[in-house]
Amino acid sequence: MNGAVLIALAAAIGNMLQGWDNATIAGSVLYIKREFNLQTQPTMEGLIVAMSLIGATVITTFSGPVSDMLGRRPMLIISSVLYFLSGLVMLWAPNVYVLLLARLLDGFGIGLAVTLVPVYISETAPPEIRGQLNTFPQFTGSLGMFLSYCMVFGLSLTQAPSWRLMLGVLSIPSLAYFFLALFYLPESPRWLVSKGRMKEAKRVLQRLRGREDVSGEMALLMEGLGVGGDVSIEEYIIGPDNELADNQDEKDQIKLYGAEEGLSWIAKPVTGSTLGLASRHGSMANQSMSLIDPVVTLFGSVHEKMPEMGSMRSMLFSNVGSMFNITENHEKTENWDEGSQKDEENQMSDGSGAESDDNLRSPLLSRQGTNAETNMGPPTSLSMRQGSNFTQANGGEQASMGIGGGWQLAYRKDEKKEGALKRIYLHEEGGTGSRRGSIISLQGDHAEGEFIHAAALVSQSVLRADSLLGQHSIEEAIETQSETVTKKSTWKALLEPGVKHALIVGVGLQILQQFSGINGVLYYTPQILEQAGVGVLLSNMGIGSDSASLLISAVTTLLMLPTIGVAMKLMDIAGRRWLLLATLPVLLGSLVVLVLGNVINMGEVVHAVISTISVVVYFCTFVMGFGPIPNILCSEIFPTSVRGICIAICALTFWIGDIIVTYSLPVMLTSIRLGGVFAIYAVVCTVAWVFVFLKVPETKGMPLEVITEFFAVGAKKAAATE
Repeated sequence: MNGAVLIALAAAIGNMLQGWDNATIAGSVLYIKREFNLQTQPTMEGLIVAMSLIGATVITTFSGPVSDMLGRRPMLIISSVLYFLSGLVMLWAPNVYVLLLARLLDGFGIGLAVTLVPVYISETAPPEIRGQLNTFPQFTGSLGMFLSYCMVFGLSLTQAPSWRLMLGVLSIPSLAYFFLALFYLPESPRWLVSKGRMKEAKRVLQRLRGREDVSGEMALLMEGLGVGGDVSIEEYIIGPDNELADNQDEKDQIKLYGAEEGLSWIAKPVTGSTLGLASRHGSMANQSMSLIDPVVTLFGSVHEKMPEMGSMRSMLFSNVGSMFNITENHEKTENWDEGSQKDEENQMSDGSGAESDDNLRSPLLSRQGTNAETNMGPPTSLSMRQGSNFTQANGGEQASMGIGGGWQLAYRKDEKKEGALKRIYLHEEGGTGSRRGSIISLQGDHAEGEFIHAAALVSQSVLRADSLLGQHSIEEAIETQSETVTKKSTWKALLEPGVKHALIVGVGLQILQQFSGINGVLYYTPQILEQAGVGVLLSNMGIGSDSASLLISAVTTLLMLPTIGVAMKLMDIAGRRWLLLATLPVLLGSLVVLVLGNVINMGEVVHAVISTISVVVYFCTFVMGFGPIPNILCSEIFPTSVRGICIAICALTFWIGDIIVTYSLPVMLTSIRLGGVFAIYAVVCTVAWVFVFLKVPETKGMPLEVITEFFAVGAKKAAATE
């Protein structure tokens, strides 16, 4: 786990360099104008600032497909090289045209970092803390701005401030980023699997997760290459082979296989249940008149059943390696067919008689109180036995079946297609009522049985039965089919309903973010802080107007850092959707106050104070929600095979929107003045809140592959209700 955190932090340095550059050019352009006599050439001045924006837009067009072809890590290395070269050229820059070239190179580096760092972090992070780690780019970007403003402010106090030195310093941190990317950052395991490089992917996963057994996640990454197809939601009562098999008719039983050799369970389908995810999915048919997207409802149904302690780590399944305890003394069999489980069943049966033996043979999932009187009393809960064999052997870490966020991966044979497999993403249904209902649904006396009630996402596996069931390990099974699975068409996958649905969410968020007012508020900040008397105060301290504006910007940026820290803490607890819905009204309120301050005569002092508070609140709230979350969600909601292309589409939307807003702002200020501009931004924030409420699902704590499956199911349901 610590490995994933450090790697995410190292990757996020690319965003720190972007923040550094943004702040540096804002401060150094004052001195560039004087040296090249650009006071009468506003077009050239604007081009110097905007050239990096143009470069980022151009490179983003190619970054997604190229990263899918070459990998995420090489693109981050190229980004660091471009940062380094641009810094050197800006340090030299004998004329304005060389400076423009350097700014273009710098834009290329920015475009690659902003587009691919969130993707890289999402593909390497555990689901439970993926949101927190993906907030690093926002934090490091703001930190880079603060450090850069401090550096430029210090240089501005010298007798002859050098803009070349201000811009050229970028080469120093970019060199550190280059060495980290080259020697420390591994390639994304999901990209490696997509190219059939299974052994490398396994080594990277072992390093990221800090454990040897990554069988379940390796299988998950392979399954993530399958896009489209029919996905159904079912419910099962699941128990060990000997538990349900002895008491149920064979026709009611389904054999489930784990990603580790020798693991299998018996599942009994639940029909007509009013409990769980499957029934809630079915109830969506009754919501056809609702404006809320079925995708949002479906994701929400999962999070309703999660424990309310906040952290995903508190989930029962997140630290359980398999549905039931497979003790260390169980012998590994040669094949994964049904006959290979008999010895294992006998071993489990031999140790199940002693209720007091918590350490050797007790199942990880146990019912507290198993007699008839207890079952007729208040509902009890499933719990993880302390001191169980699995916990002792693995230090409580997630093992082969767990794929993160309380989800587990299993397989079953496809009855309709010979040699085919169904993959099943299992999620335990929370709530005591759900568990008690699952007991009642079993016929006969099973009070002392060990079983759970689980929802299941069922779809066609990319693996075949002969590959999986005939191999000694999941890695061997994957190796036998990696070449055929990884050669599937990428562009065709873009037409899948789930992918198109996710693109609507991603592109919509990027457009609304750009038009929500951040550029206008940034533009207005020095003016209102000057009105608040900050500039006069600093001038009395002997600080010139240029230095004062830089210091004001540094302080404003510094205020953002604590709120980003709060967002990090909440991202995987409250969730992305909750943060957006909670922060957008605050942005709206801040903008309304700024509008009123510009149309109502409140007096100079009152206006300055209210405007200053509104700007600070806007900045701090923006970096908690609408700043980082669009990029986080865009890096989560697309399948592996098309993630690079889809991210490029979303990033291109971001940069085009940035260009439109930046260049339209002076025109709007002339025509409708500042109050009108903020009024438009307030309307956009209102539209954004409605869009998030209706269209944006909650993805916290869910494996990326499960997220894409949910989009496929939700898109299918949305199409059926139209």
